[in-house]
Amino acid sequence: MNQYFRLFTWISLIFLSGFPVHGISQAENDTLLRVLSSELNYEFAHLGKETFPPYYMDYRVNDVHTYYISSSFGVITDEDSSSYRLLTCNVRVGSYDYDNTHPTEDYSAQTRYGFYGYNFILPIEDKPLSIKKQLWLATNEEYEYASDAYSDLTIKRLSKNEDEDKSPDFSHEKPEKYYEPPVSNYLSGLDKNVWRERVKNYSGIFLNVDNIMSADAVLSASYDRKSFVSTEGSEIAENEVQYQLMVQAVIRADDGMTLPLYKSYFSRTAAGLPSDDSIRQDILAMRDLLIRLREAPVVGPYEGPAILSAGSAGVFFHEIFGHRVEGQRLKQKDDGQTFKNKIGKAVLAPDINVTFDPLRKSIGGTDLKGFYRYDDEGVKAQKVNVVEKGILKRFLMSRTPIEGFLHSNGHGRAQAGIKTMSRQSNLIVTTDKPHSGEELRRLLIDECKKQGKEYGYLFEEVVGGFTLTGRRTPNAFNVMPTVVYRVYVDGRPDELVRGVDIIGTPLAMFAKISAVGDHPAIFNGVCGAESGSVPVSAVSPALFVKQIEIQKKQKSDYVPTVLSIPGKNANQ
Repeated sequence: MNQYFRLFTWISLIFLSGFPVHGISQAENDTLLRVLSSELNYEFAHLGKETFPPYYMDYRVNDVHTYYISSSFGVITDEDSSSYRLLTCNVRVGSYDYDNTHPTEDYSAQTRYGFYGYNFILPIEDKPLSIKKQLWLATNEEYEYASDAYSDLTIKRLSKNEDEDKSPDFSHEKPEKYYEPPVSNYLSGLDKNVWRERVKNYSGIFLNVDNIMSADAVLSASYDRKSFVSTEGSEIAENEVQYQLMVQAVIRADDGMTLPLYKSYFSRTAAGLPSDDSIRQDILAMRDLLIRLREAPVVGPYEGPAILSAGSAGVFFHEIFGHRVEGQRLKQKDDGQTFKNKIGKAVLAPDINVTFDPLRKSIGGTDLKGFYRYDDEGVKAQKVNVVEKGILKRFLMSRTPIEGFLHSNGHGRAQAGIKTMSRQSNLIVTTDKPHSGEELRRLLIDECKKQGKEYGYLFEEVVGGFTLTGRRTPNAFNVMPTVVYRVYVDGRPDELVRGVDIIGTPLAMFAKISAVGDHPAIFNGVCGAESGSVPVSAVSPALFVKQIEIQKKQKSDYVPTVLSIPGKNANQ
């Protein structure tokens, strides 16, 4: 699991240190926060009498509320809402320098005992005794695993060689206090009757298109209230409200290849989603493109120049670069550690900068999904300039240090109910030497001529991808484009093609990025890795790459349907 990641586009106040002035009295009246704090201190004191006493504990509670409407081919298929509370309990035995999470040659304690851990469901009602009983059960179970792991590790420490990375297992960080009152109605401004009709109409646009295998539209709204307390004294309560509309359709070509397209819209309010007319125009264009894709030629392997559009470049950077600068991963003994020894060295062209900024709430009026104020370890979010003028400067850090980076920069993240690790936030690529779209196109054609190529490729849309970072497998990536064009050197019109994946190894690929566009696009999605699915954004201009490699997309065996498609027969 720790070598395989995907980025999905589908069922994908003031900032102050300390409590805001208006929130002090409200925090005292927050029943859940007070119960978490009092029970944590009680359990910590009593476990301190054990043979292996904990040196640190925290409780993280995600109070989650969701609502969604889904449709298929013009009819509502589901509508539901749910509310639940998930507790993640963190017990650390030993010391900041060496504790139960310490990785060894034959296993990593984090994978043995699970990033996924044992999440516990808490009552959604604020009944102190009921909540305390669940906290007690969770703490007892987590302590048993932690103390057993620490006992085993203590024995192994005596018989194993020196660690490659001699950094502590947990960083010292300043306790934080921050409080936001709960959101009274996260669905405020959402007219359910209006949106039922809109969601039906969006999927209905594909109803009478031949060979469409599926057509779905989903509107989802979520409210996640995060409460965090630690034995260091942190107390944090903040809110995250998200709205997302996703439209997906899949068409099948005569050779059996299935071709998906997606459109996704994100906002923190219902009013922030695009207008009905705007979305309908996008979906009509998507329908027409699917029809064209079905007739597009299948292409074979290729190695040569290419342009990644702004919309696809962000996904590209997230997959092949972002996961490799997640610092905690570099401490795992089975990780390929692509960049561990490259601090201060050039990893990209000298005009390229890469920043991760969880404090950036929006760009150009578009909300960013990777925004947050505090991470899931209670550390204040920070802007991190990872690459400056092509030089690698730092990593994304959780509270698991590595040599040279002994403190968190607010990137310890996790899905509700799962233990944290360092993860991406808002990835933002910029350049000191922007090129217009026409200039990138000229660079592509000129490079094709130099290499004796009849054409290059333009990757217009990408759905996602995966990357392998471990030592036991090739350190490679696979990015999955959905809309690809051949750009001919002789001036012929661009040709829509299908059936390819972008593949390669990261260092070789980075060395071939030679020019960057002047207009960024925003990709809002969900990234899945060891600590579950977390919301992220990727913002990047287009990229010109001198050498890219593509392979034929895997195609499943196709068995033609026996029955005719409904609607084609007059009697149906």
